[in-house]
Amino acid sequence: MEQFALDAIARITTEPPKSYATITVEPLTPVIGAEVSGLDLSKDLTDDQWAEVKHAFLRHHVLVFRGQELTDEDHKRFAGRFGELHPVTLPVEGSDPHVLEISADKESRAVAGHGWHADGTADLRPSLGSMLYITRTPEVGSGGDTMFADMHLAYEMLSPAMKGLLDGMTAVHDGLLAWQGQTPPPEYDVPKNVHPVVARHPETGRRLLFVNNVYVSHIEQLSRRESRSVIDMLCDHIASTALLHCRVRWTPGTLVFWDNRCVQHHAIWDYFPYTRYGRRVAIQGHRPTA
Repeated sequence: MEQFALDAIARITTEPPKSYATITVEPLTPVIGAEVSGLDLSKDLTDDQWAEVKHAFLRHHVLVFRGQELTDEDHKRFAGRFGELHPVTLPVEGSDPHVLEISADKESRAVAGHGWHADGTADLRPSLGSMLYITRTPEVGSGGDTMFADMHLAYEMLSPAMKGLLDGMTAVHDGLLAWQGQTPPPEYDVPKNVHPVVARHPETGRRLLFVNNVYVSHIEQLSRRESRSVIDMLCDHIASTALLHCRVRWTPGTLVFWDNRCVQHHAIWDYFPYTRYGRRVAIQGHRPTA
């Protein structure tokens, strides 16, 4: 591995550990993800608890809370501590507009979240983060895990020359691409927006790679052929660099909260024909900036 990549990893893994007074935080990897215990999310968090969860969220980007028993109102209340709720893109008539059901069974021909991506990057203001609460896992085995990847480190591990090429470039994010050739319903206003290829986290200021294969059609400053090659290279880098990743193994009653601004995820569909069910609440974000 090149020295610039090793230096990027060292900057993260040598950070002094944070001590917490109201919660316990156990990292999943040296880079990304942590399990948080000591909280009952069906109850209001104290200001001290919320501050420590927020700190852990900005440090680890993916937080796992196990053994939770939550109503939709509990779920939304916890998410609401972090900002305005992001409505479901295509709500089912009569359902809660802020709670998205995530389910797959023997009748499914596709599942939500399969393939590396961040949620809704074609939106003008993609979500700050998502909270997925899984209540049913596959009846056999331990399938249905979700992988997460750190986009800060994905950028920092690139060569100085590649960073210099990408800095200042912009990419078109097209919501129609996510439909994979299918026609969206007529009531769906398909989003299409331009975002920086290298964005900055709005709270920490750290640079991050903001490109994915689900929504990005092309990079504006390159020819279509050049653009496709660069996007494929970056997406392969994200998918194949294990040091960027953590893996969450779901158990019933687990809630995972990830930072959609600097994390991509991939829901592994390895449990057909068995069932997985959960509910997701998202938090409104801001327009990405360079």
